[in-house]
Amino acid sequence: GYGKFVGLSAMPSSQVIYGIVIMFTLSGVGVSAETAGGLFGIGLLTGVALLYSAMYQGQAVAAAISASKSKPEVFGLSIAPAAIVEGFAVFAFVFALVMGASIGA
Repeated sequence: GYGKFVGLSAMPSSQVIYGIVIMFTLSGVGVSAETAGGLFGIGLLTGVALLYSAMYQGQAVAAAISASKSKPEVFGLSIAPAAIVEGFAVFAFVFALVMGASIGA
């Protein structure tokens, strides 16, 4: 009955996917002397935001697994904090896409 924990423990890996999409998106933007610093800043700050999001989501998932092992009926409630942290990663992802598009325009 621990199969659901395997899927739950993979939640923080979504930030890697967001980072790869941002990398390819920002690499497609035409780089000039005026846009290089902005693109670097977007990439760096988004990477830091995704890093912290993944770390805290990992902590939330570990706590959810620990709570669900001893009390299986709290599984649904215990994954809510991990989902909230995922929302912050999505915000950083969307922010990077919007800012990258505005610099590239």
